[in-house]
Amino acid sequence: MFGNSKINFNDTIYAPASSPQKSGVIIIRVSGTKVPEVISKLSCSITTPRYATLTNIYHPVTQQLIDQPIAIYYKSPHSFTGEDVLELNLHGSRAIVKLTMNALASIDDLRIAEPGEFSMRSFMNGKMDLTQVEGLADLIDAETEAQHRQAFKQMSGSLKEVYYGWRQRLLKIISLLEANIDFPDEDIPLETIDETKQKIKTLSQNIDEHLKDKEKGQKLRDGLYVAILGPTNVGKSSIINRIAKKDVAIVSQIEGTTRDVIEINLDIRGYPVAIADTAGLRESKDTLENEGIKRSLERAKDADLKIIVVDATQNHKKQQHALDLIDEKTIIVINKADLVSKVIKDKIKDKQALVISAKENKGIDNLIKTIAEYTEKFFENLNAYPLITRQRYRENLLECSKILHHLNLDGDIVLAAEDMRVAANHIGSITGEIDVESILGEIFSNFCIGK
Repeated sequence: MFGNSKINFNDTIYAPASSPQKSGVIIIRVSGTKVPEVISKLSCSITTPRYATLTNIYHPVTQQLIDQPIAIYYKSPHSFTGEDVLELNLHGSRAIVKLTMNALASIDDLRIAEPGEFSMRSFMNGKMDLTQVEGLADLIDAETEAQHRQAFKQMSGSLKEVYYGWRQRLLKIISLLEANIDFPDEDIPLETIDETKQKIKTLSQNIDEHLKDKEKGQKLRDGLYVAILGPTNVGKSSIINRIAKKDVAIVSQIEGTTRDVIEINLDIRGYPVAIADTAGLRESKDTLENEGIKRSLERAKDADLKIIVVDATQNHKKQQHALDLIDEKTIIVINKADLVSKVIKDKIKDKQALVISAKENKGIDNLIKTIAEYTEKFFENLNAYPLITRQRYRENLLECSKILHHLNLDGDIVLAAEDMRVAANHIGSITGEIDVESILGEIFSNFCIGK
């Protein structure tokens, strides 16, 4: 099963491998056993695999000349999918794409690829493991330099090497335990048992250290989450508009204008940052506003960084709801400095604060700089080791670690061996080395048709 339909992976498939919109060049990819027949029926003059060839292509039925593309033939297994592959680099008009797709549709036993099916075949043919496939998906979606670096490393096999190595260590330990089960009359030497216990302890430590990552890899995929919080009418919406350099939030003198959470995604010094403008914190009898305030407080709990905004013209006590949220993950901002001759900083006691005027666009650059510095510090040493990038990796690693911590080699060896097999399966399910049918549809269906 793949997605919600049954797919025959023996079929030869085709699809645009680039954007179908009008462009200079559009690539159409064909993969499967019938690629040589497709080359023949399109009248492509390709003689040498893996060489770019300028050729004409014709409609198999009408013999109409469609285009003069650059065509490349990749012979199995030396291709993206591990199958025979043809890539046609066509001139990018919609008419040429339509004619080429019609030409391929006229050839028997060819069908349009399902979303992610090219990548699925690559996985099934051993060209990539699941971590590499998901790294490819992240590479396609990458919007910042840091996201690109992480995705490219993962696609190149950085996580695969780590998890494959851990699973192999588990399998070696299992083989030793099973040898004792098969030959129970031959006691395992005490030094061998001690050595095995040490190997398990070391592996457990390796996994636990890998899990102490502050979820940096996942946050790099999704963006560091920043919540702008504060009382009503202190200028939160104006600040997010200044940061975004466009109007993304409604700015009004009426209190309680922001009823929901408004989010923007930014690239700050190569790192992804998601900034949320939240409803003002105050006592309210408005049901909708109270729901917005509830969501604001939830965002405050989830935020990697909080920007607490207070009003330079207002009494400290009136803003206590916001000030109570200050902790070590907080940037304090005093807004409306243009309305007072001297900002009273003792409103926030000995806390450091940024003084700005969102209305006059003063101090915004300093605020962005402070956010950038916090982000860079959070993601420091990012390239020192491969990071966990998905929750399913983390859940499997946690289960594996739990088993290793509770393993007892002094008890029933049969039970210990079974526990070790379960631990190895948790690692194998990350890379796809064991049956992971339940998650394949979800992983590959998120790709576009041509991938």
